[in-house]
Amino acid sequence: MTDVERRLREATTSNDGFLTKIAQHGLAAGGKRYRPLLAQVAAELGGNDGPEPIEAGVAVELVHLGSLYHDDVIDEAETRRGAVSVNENWSNTIAILAGDFLLARASEVAAPLGAEAVALIASTYATLCEGQVMELQLADDLDHAPEEYYSVIGGKTASLIRTSARLGAMTGGASRDTIEAISDWAWEMGLVFQLADDVLDFVADEEWLGKPAGSDIGEGTFTLPLLYAAGGPDGREIRKLLEGGAPYEQEKIDRVIRLVIAGGFADRVLDEATERMRASEKAAARIPENDLTPIIRNLDRYLLDRVEVARSRR
Repeated sequence: MTDVERRLREATTSNDGFLTKIAQHGLAAGGKRYRPLLAQVAAELGGNDGPEPIEAGVAVELVHLGSLYHDDVIDEAETRRGAVSVNENWSNTIAILAGDFLLARASEVAAPLGAEAVALIASTYATLCEGQVMELQLADDLDHAPEEYYSVIGGKTASLIRTSARLGAMTGGASRDTIEAISDWAWEMGLVFQLADDVLDFVADEEWLGKPAGSDIGEGTFTLPLLYAAGGPDGREIRKLLEGGAPYEQEKIDRVIRLVIAGGFADRVLDEATERMRASEKAAARIPENDLTPIIRNLDRYLLDRVEVARSRR
C-alpha cells in the first residue's frame, strides 16, 4: 500500500504545477484505498509477485477519484472526505478538467497491463456513467422500483469493486475460473457495501458519517430504505415532507429518518444485504482454498457489523 500511495502521487503529477495541486487534492483528503487493497488481495490467488497488481489497483483508484470530482460537480457538493471539494474550492470547470485528467491517467497506468486491462477500465467507467445517469433520472422520485435502485448501485459502486478484484486476479496470474469466481464475489460484495452504506445514512450520526445524516435525502437521492418506507404505512407523510424537490430542510430530513427507522425499513434492507452476502459466499466457495479465503469470506460480515456499531452509537 506504500507503493500504491507513491504511484498515485506519480500518476497525478502533471507538467503544470497547478493541475498537479488540483489532481492531488483528493488524494490528500485520504480515503480507505479499498480498491487497490482488494486488487492486491485478489492477486494473491495467482503466482505473480510482480508490481502489476499495484498498477491495477492504482488504475481503478484513479477512475474512482476522477468520478468523485465529477460527482461533486453534479451534486454541487461543498465537501469531500471532510475537506473542501475541488469544485467548491476552485470551480466546476477546474473540477471537471481535473477529473478528466485523472481518468486519462488511469488508462495510461493500465496500458502496460495489456489490452484486456485497458478495455476493462474503459467499460467499467462506461458502466459507472450509466449508473450516474440513471440516478439523475430517478432524483426526487419515490416511486421507482428496487430493480432500478440496484441498477444504480451496481453501476456506481459494485462495478468498480468487481473490476478491482478482477484486475488484481488477472495481473496476479490467477486461473480463469478463479478470476470469474472472485469477480462474482466482488460484484455481490460491492452491492452489500452500498446497501450497508445507504443504511448508515439513516442509522449513523454525523460524527460517524463525517457528514449530516440523511445527506442522500437532502440531495434528492432516494435509496432503498426510503423507497420501501414510501410504500409503507407512513408513506403519505413521507411524500408530504418531500414534496417540492431537493434541497430539503434538515428538520424534514430528520423526521423522514425517524419514520424509516421506526417502520423497520432499515432492518429490511439489512436483511436484503444478508441475502446478498450469501450469494457472495457461494461465489467465494468456488475460489481455491488458501490463506486469504477466510478473509474474503468474512469481509461481508464486517460491512454489516459496521452498520450495527453505527446504530448502537445513535
